[in-house]
Amino acid sequence: MALEKTWRWFGFNDPITLDQLAQMGVEGVVTALHHIKNGEVWPVDEIMQVKNAIESKGMRWSVVESLPVSEGIKICSDERARLISNYQQSLRNLGACGIDTVVYNFMPVIDWVRTHLHYFLENGGESMYFDYPTFAAFDIHLLKRPNAASDYDQKMQIKAKQIAESLSPDDAEQLVYVIIVLTQGFINGAINGEVADPKKVFLEMIARYKNIDKQALRNNLKAFLDDVIPVAEESGINLCIHPDDPPFPVLGLPRITGTMEDLEWITRANPSTNNGLAFCVGSLSARKDNDLPEMIRRFGHRIHFTHLRNTQLLPDGSFYESGHLEGSQNIVNIIDLLLKEQKLRIESGRKDYRIPFRPDHGIKILDDFKNNYNPGYPLIGRLKGMAEISGIMAALESAD
Repeated sequence: MALEKTWRWFGFNDPITLDQLAQMGVEGVVTALHHIKNGEVWPVDEIMQVKNAIESKGMRWSVVESLPVSEGIKICSDERARLISNYQQSLRNLGACGIDTVVYNFMPVIDWVRTHLHYFLENGGESMYFDYPTFAAFDIHLLKRPNAASDYDQKMQIKAKQIAESLSPDDAEQLVYVIIVLTQGFINGAINGEVADPKKVFLEMIARYKNIDKQALRNNLKAFLDDVIPVAEESGINLCIHPDDPPFPVLGLPRITGTMEDLEWITRANPSTNNGLAFCVGSLSARKDNDLPEMIRRFGHRIHFTHLRNTQLLPDGSFYESGHLEGSQNIVNIIDLLLKEQKLRIESGRKDYRIPFRPDHGIKILDDFKNNYNPGYPLIGRLKGMAEISGIMAALESAD
């Protein structure tokens, strides 16, 4: 049985429509109530409006991505009790509406980081790129985070200074906008284009983690899991934590979901299988020492959702999104392992046997250039990825 084919849809304002998804053979939709402010309860009527719209086109609402975890929960602020109560109620409401898979992340301040959103590949397709020296230039010389230089070796500091000095004022402003606002704001970012001084606000948010190291953030995650996993169990929901993107420290912030050891700690922190993983190949592959096939072998029973895409790693720690098949990872092997895990679930009688996948991000190609899609989410580039992955699954299944 193939993995369920899903697609990230950004709601009724998404230029890609539910009718188009149905035409493309999408089986399940991955979406969220993006219009509801972080930390507020998701009402049943709002959930059902989206669910009914999806089901009217012959698909199902497979995965909520994401039900955001507010910063107040991550840092255990005075608002934590209210925010936890609201999160629990949102889970109850989603479960009552028949939604069974919910993604979240526990990344401090910033969800994902890229320095270039218009990186052209040799074939003319457009991808996204994390250039480490450029990011260091942003951190040290543009953001001017206190003591930022100490997070980089001497060679990287020299490169960062050269890049910073080469940027025009407009280029510098655009880099700040890309990292702080554009890659964050269209999903659940705390900083949007309406903030007058995004650097100031960003530094204030980072400063809230001054006394929170990796162990402290882990403790806060465990407290979150202890509060919400029982509600998820009662509501029939599998919670899935999304890996850090990229899976290594940035901006002096603690990162707790990027390595084999991190995933081991998370699965031990709460033994329930409802405490699961959103296995994002693209995020986890951006770290050279991550063994993704071994991660699947070890934690496969906790994988409730997967993002399939590839990255190409570069010697200095930079990487670019190289498509769904080509890159540093053997995607065929990864899909094979996920299919085998799903088969084991079916054979063992697990009711939650399904592992939905979505073609995560995509290279902008052809008529994608004529449309204003969200960064990383072109239509044709992702459709190409879904077709490639579907073909791999068909070949693997026919060979069994």
